[in-house]
Amino acid sequence: MHSIAGGLRSVITRQPAFTAAAAELTPAELIPAEALRQLNRRSDRAGWRQLAGHGALILASGLIWADGRLPWALRLPALLLLGWGLAFAFCALHECGHRTAFASRRLNDAVAWWAGVLSFYNADFYRRYHQWHHRHTHQPGLDPELEDPPPSSRWGYLLELSGLPWWAGKLRGHAAGLMGNFSDCPYIPAEAAPALRRSIRLQFAVYGLLLLLSLPGGNGVLLWLWLLPLALGQPLLRFVLLAEHGGCSTSTDVLRNTRTTHTLAPLRWLMWNMPFHVEHHLLASIPFHALPAAHGWIAGRLEHNDPGYLAVHRSFLAEPSQLALPAPPA
Repeated sequence: MHSIAGGLRSVITRQPAFTAAAAELTPAELIPAEALRQLNRRSDRAGWRQLAGHGALILASGLIWADGRLPWALRLPALLLLGWGLAFAFCALHECGHRTAFASRRLNDAVAWWAGVLSFYNADFYRRYHQWHHRHTHQPGLDPELEDPPPSSRWGYLLELSGLPWWAGKLRGHAAGLMGNFSDCPYIPAEAAPALRRSIRLQFAVYGLLLLLSLPGGNGVLLWLWLLPLALGQPLLRFVLLAEHGGCSTSTDVLRNTRTTHTLAPLRWLMWNMPFHVEHHLLASIPFHALPAAHGWIAGRLEHNDPGYLAVHRSFLAEPSQLALPAPPA
């Protein structure tokens, strides 16, 4: 019996040639039903394999960075890898937040919550926030990702990549969440607020426990093994996230308002295949491990199917104003 992967390969080789007339097709019409059914299959095995690799990166780099007997030439690269592993735990949170990384809903939710602890997001809040983002992708005034306007100058661009606006926003958001104040969040219904407040308080209890455990030995584990590396990892995460919708149309057409970016395999792996972002937005039910196959079906229809992050950001640097949102109507 042919494997699922082999079946997909045989189907994808027969993909249709998309033309302008296909613009009105629905996602289900872009990908035939049988191929879509296979693409939508969730796999605990694929999820565990990805999670184990990501966890191993964090653990191995953390052990090397923490070992003061090792030379700095080894420890500093390990510190950077640890930072990337922690920052890009956001990608694990994102996939599990969609409850597609694993077949088990409970496992998806558990992994998402702990990935949020590592990346300084709250999974329960983010799930509702992100659902709204998918509903109103890149729509000014509706998409919560646009609550803080994107940069429109080189200085603003560099500030965005530093991660400083992200830290400020996270501290404000978590502080409001700890108080149960979600008045500025239309995607949070009143009945969900108590559960979200409990989740955020539990997350900060974990941070508090780690802080208390580090005090007797004076080792500053929360600073040296989490805050510092996470801060160092943020610029690369901001770099790739800015490309997802930056400079794209503010229309409601996912094929135009979202970007797929081709990149090196190690970064694609670290991102849980998030560079295939149009594919993800077009059909969020497709698990991360099937997104490359989904790309084969829709590649010819993408307005933004870019050759790499450096090329995308060269364009941003050449014309930062393209990141700015259109002025609201008078």
